[in-house]
Amino acid sequence: MFLAVGIGPARAEDDRAGSGPEVEMTWMSIANWYFRIGDLRIVMDGYITRLPGPPFFFAPPGDPGDIYGLTLGPRSVDTPAVSRVVGAVLEDAKLDYLLAGHSHFDHSWDTPTWSRLTGAPIIGGLSTCLQATSQNLPAGRCKVILGGERLDLGNGVTVRVVRFNHSGNNTNPIQHFARELSAPPTPDPVLGGFRGGVGEDYPNGGGGRAFLFTVRHRGATTSFFVQNSASAYDLDKDIIVDGVNYGAPLANLKAAMADAGLTSVDAWIGTGGLAVAQLIVPVIHPKVYIPNHWDGLFNPFWGGLPFPFKDDSLSAFLDVEGIPLMPQHQYMDTYVLTEAGVSMTPNHEMKRRLGFADVQPFGTAMLDALGEVASTSYGDDCGESTVTSPWARIMLTQFSNPAHGSVDLRKLAAIPQGTMGN
Repeated sequence: MFLAVGIGPARAEDDRAGSGPEVEMTWMSIANWYFRIGDLRIVMDGYITRLPGPPFFFAPPGDPGDIYGLTLGPRSVDTPAVSRVVGAVLEDAKLDYLLAGHSHFDHSWDTPTWSRLTGAPIIGGLSTCLQATSQNLPAGRCKVILGGERLDLGNGVTVRVVRFNHSGNNTNPIQHFARELSAPPTPDPVLGGFRGGVGEDYPNGGGGRAFLFTVRHRGATTSFFVQNSASAYDLDKDIIVDGVNYGAPLANLKAAMADAGLTSVDAWIGTGGLAVAQLIVPVIHPKVYIPNHWDGLFNPFWGGLPFPFKDDSLSAFLDVEGIPLMPQHQYMDTYVLTEAGVSMTPNHEMKRRLGFADVQPFGTAMLDALGEVASTSYGDDCGESTVTSPWARIMLTQFSNPAHGSVDLRKLAAIPQGTMGN
């Protein structure tokens, strides 16, 4: 059952006949999105700081699969980098809301800084709000969502919060299973900053929060579903945190679709690869699939897209289902959703402000390697599961710099499975 929660300013919906507003959806790397719906502006996550990869992150004793469990020390937000992106994205416009998909470092690390720079309120899980409190945001700046809320953001925009799970399985229990903070994290007394491990200050926040958007304007409705993590391992199992049952992700999604009166969505911004798609497509019947959270965790934002998207098994499944796959070609690519469907625009001016080419150029070695792999994504967003193709590991370890020239593929192909923590 979904409960209505009034959160936005009063903005009357226009029920006259005619076209609805365009929905602009701009991918800002990882699971970061900028949504512009009429005059409503929303950012999801906003993680621009890049924490170092392993060995800065490492698995705790006894849990070798939890490669992001612990860190070597505290780190701080790269505020100048976040500020530069805020300026390039918003210019002088007002940001209305910040949504946090969950509370891991690659999602909520920079969210309080976006709020501090823009004044926008945060909507996220309890752990996300406790993280915001620890960074001295004003009281009431972060709204806790548990799943099952129907948020009226104004201007005909409604968001249904769908409680979801996190990628992985029982081989990385600290990262995968739902965990919440019980108190605000404490900054390091000497160095300041926080510890980004999933077993430290940044647990997943009781699983993820997925969002079903509906935009109603002048009698017409468009819709899209966005989730930032998922695992087929227990997508049909109840999420239980501190004795409270939040339902099973698939059942929660079915309930959201029913509450919205939808039998399909115009777009799915999704993670999880084939295994997750096989479970979610029969529920939401998306008209378009847009990949999310597939480009690794540690590649520098300022280099632009580190490698092309490719997932042969997912692509084949979507082809059979008649669902177009629309992958990104560069950070800050924008998708435009209207009643007529989804199209892409290069978003030239925003990219220019950030120093990006409209389409990321890749060298010959990258393109040659692309022909040798079945997938350049992990299948899940954080790489916990076994990557079946060693060539995917080649792409993700070697080609963080798009200008890279040659590479000893034989040497890289010998990298053991499970040694790379992206």
